[in-house]
Amino acid sequence: MLSRTADNLFWLARYMERADFLARIVEATQRLAALPRTYSAQGAEWESALEASGAAEGFHATKRATDEANVVNYLAFAEDNPSSIRNCLEYARTNARGVRTALTVEMWDTINSAWLELQRLTVQHQAGRYDREELSRFLDFVKKAALDFDGAAYRTMLRNDAYYFERLGTYVERADNTARILDVKYHVLLPEMETVGGSLDYFQWTAILRAVSAYTAYHWVYRTSVKPWLVADLLILQREMPRSLISCYENISRVLDALARAYGRQGPAQRNARAIKARLEHATTKEIFQGGLHEFITAFVEDNARLGVEITEQYLLS
Repeated sequence: MLSRTADNLFWLARYMERADFLARIVEATQRLAALPRTYSAQGAEWESALEASGAAEGFHATKRATDEANVVNYLAFAEDNPSSIRNCLEYARTNARGVRTALTVEMWDTINSAWLELQRLTVQHQAGRYDREELSRFLDFVKKAALDFDGAAYRTMLRNDAYYFERLGTYVERADNTARILDVKYHVLLPEMETVGGSLDYFQWTAILRAVSAYTAYHWVYRTSVKPWLVADLLILQREMPRSLISCYENISRVLDALARAYGRQGPAQRNARAIKARLEHATTKEIFQGGLHEFITAFVEDNARLGVEITEQYLLS
């Protein structure tokens, strides 16, 4: 496969996954901001959304106030935010057009339909005909588009290198997103005067579980009230949880091994993926919290980004 084709497939999947992540972040932040003042984080929720999305620096450069209207606009519709939902879907469609013959009809229809609907919603937003109910429908639309694309890829693609690069993009991006949600919750959302395990902490962790569609799974696995260390255990170490870090890395390692067999050689990407997977397999929740959840997540995000670079250098550059 041409490296350009592989690159387009890899980033097509990443942009679709990122759009889904941003929609979930905005939705979770709205839920937190709507809590009674007794449980609110005194306005820190929208700052946390910017931190989670990696858009804080770009947003603050605009000098806009950190309130719901400005943050939602920046994360969802802003053309000057490279990672806004609007731009993610635009970039996804651009990449899809570049590899149209490598996609199934169902995958292309999903992306193209999402892009057409985005144009209508963007015009509506620019005209000022946008309220909280419209935003909720927009976020549901984005999540459904990402889910439809993921399902179409899984159910209709031939299991060849095109499929492997699409899956790689999905899992690398998903791992990064899960890690960022965990890190921002623990260090940004909880004010200094609040205690871990308090009422605000409980509502925030619950919102995080809902943001990654893990609230029901949490209760199935642990059968107890929401506790920070168990949420971290679910999203980091439980391989049965599709969005957990270890689940992502089991899939990344499997896909990279398939590519190694297809191309007849291994490289730094395979070795690094196996090393990260081994660290996750041998980690325990107790050790993670003793060493600091923030430190663990920071190291993971850096390792995951390094793997993305190695995949690019090994497969995606001509």
